[in-house]
Amino acid sequence: MTDVLAQLPPDPLLERRRLVQSIATKTQRRRAVRSSLFIGLLSACLAMAIVPLFFVIYALIVRGGHVLTWVFITKVPVQPTLFEQDQIGGIGNAILGSLVVDLVAALIAVPLGVILGLYLSETETRWANGLRRAAEIMTGLPSILLGIFAYIYIVTTMQSFSGFAASIALAMLMTPVITKAAETALRSVPRTLTEAGLALGARQSKVSLRVVLPVATPGIITGVLLALARAIGETAPLLFVIGASINYEWNPFHQMAALPMMTFTYSSAAYDSQHAAAWGIGLMLVIIVLVLNASARLIAAFMRRERH
Repeated sequence: MTDVLAQLPPDPLLERRRLVQSIATKTQRRRAVRSSLFIGLLSACLAMAIVPLFFVIYALIVRGGHVLTWVFITKVPVQPTLFEQDQIGGIGNAILGSLVVDLVAALIAVPLGVILGLYLSETETRWANGLRRAAEIMTGLPSILLGIFAYIYIVTTMQSFSGFAASIALAMLMTPVITKAAETALRSVPRTLTEAGLALGARQSKVSLRVVLPVATPGIITGVLLALARAIGETAPLLFVIGASINYEWNPFHQMAALPMMTFTYSSAAYDSQHAAAWGIGLMLVIIVLVLNASARLIAAFMRRERH
């Protein structure tokens, strides 16, 4: 029986597995060294990104943390004098102005960005490719150009600085970001869901709105919050258009204050108390951005878990 088995030809699958194992054993050390090398390089790159961020946040906390009091957050600013240099009031009007400006910008940018993302995900025409390239170009434009555009076409037309002009500039900044995020999220939806809806007799528009869009909602929300977080800290688009105000202002068609503008103003002011206030406003902006980013992650994770 043993002689008969010895005369049988070798199993090609077993021979192939032995060959693979032999090659893997010979190259294991080289692959381990290469893996360790790349892990070290990636860790160094991560450290290069995190360490400067840590020092920035540390500087903000040390120099501006003591400024963030309830009075500073709720009161309006006061011009300090030579004899009362610490009397700078607060930033309540700037917080309100930033909320109004960013809310109006979101009301403009979110529907437009989602509609454009839905259109780009469903079509591959020459017009769609042109819009896609335009969105990519606008994503990389310097934000100050959007402020100049809003000044030329909004401020000069209305003959007045206003929060609405600032909202238009920020909406132009947010729209391409939301468009790309919405397109990516919508393209990630399995094609079988669309085909199932069409097979049941539903129209393409109904399938897109009732099937595809709800499935892609977590990714779209993440893109919206990230775009909003970027817009909150932008100063350049506001320089030419928002004007200034030391009062609480709800009307976006009036001149308003905003947190980035107050940071810019206080950082170049004459008194040390105003410099400290600039650090405090910067810390508040970082906190707001971190909260929005964390909210984006949590909302997206919750909606994915509910969907599954």
